[in-house]
Amino acid sequence: MTRTDMPSSWDERTMLATFLDYARATAVAKCTGVEDAGQAPLPKSPLMTLGGLLSHLRWVEYWWVQVIFLGEEDHGPWTEEDPDREMRIGAEIPLATLLEEYEEQSARYRELIAATDLTATAKRPVRDDVHVTLGWIVMHLIEETSRHNGHIDILRELADGTVGD
Repeated sequence: MTRTDMPSSWDERTMLATFLDYARATAVAKCTGVEDAGQAPLPKSPLMTLGGLLSHLRWVEYWWVQVIFLGEEDHGPWTEEDPDREMRIGAEIPLATLLEEYEEQSARYRELIAATDLTATAKRPVRDDVHVTLGWIVMHLIEETSRHNGHIDILRELADGTVGD
């Protein structure tokens, strides 16, 4: 994944796609090379692990793109008994597997976003029976990924002292 925040052109689609890819690539860069991605250094936040957050980002994109936008059946790892299961299992899955799955999924969604009108409406409603657009979903994914990149940055520094942009 190329990590740049400078779009190749200034149309809305290219800018949104560039920022989403930049946020994704930042998460990948910050997690790459970690020896123990399942370590939970915050005693009151056992779900806050690098692996858990990377898994969460993967499954959040799955939820918004496949379940909400495309209207597919939900096959996510969460359950009513364990609504944060994607974070819990992310701490147990090898980091290389998480990174590979995230990058493969990102490539598929990148193609879907490139080929679909940003004003296309999601098949499933969200809050208050509102059907959001693909453009809204992309903006939400930029926000979600960027917010969690801040968490990932802190966890990486706690894990091995690595800091960076």
